[in-house]
Amino acid sequence: MAEDTQNNVAVEEAPKSVVPELASGDTVKVSVRIKEGDKSRIQVFEGVVIKIVNSVDGGNFTVRRVAYGVGVERTFPRMSPMLAKVEVLRHGKVRRARLFYLRDRSGKAARIKERRVFTK
Repeated sequence: MAEDTQNNVAVEEAPKSVVPELASGDTVKVSVRIKEGDKSRIQVFEGVVIKIVNSVDGGNFTVRRVAYGVGVERTFPRMSPMLAKVEVLRHGKVRRARLFYLRDRSGKAARIKERRVFTK
């Protein structure tokens, strides 16, 4: 809670998200907390961001990967306490916001070129 100095009113701070700036086509590594019984562990899900939804509650993003020849898609809410860490491994160079066409492609046809990102 932060206090507004002009009106002396307690202002609710927005919760911090562990998700960095993402774009469609980025290859990400998402660390998710998994609870099994009374134990808790972190599981890593690595794949390509195919969809981003921005909304009032923080939105969500969908990550797709191919595991053992089967395409797996998983949607993660941005503000979820189950997200431990999100790392961007590669920035993809794509021309559209939703990459659903990747569902029909496999192997080399599903590759995405890398976008060069300059940082200071």
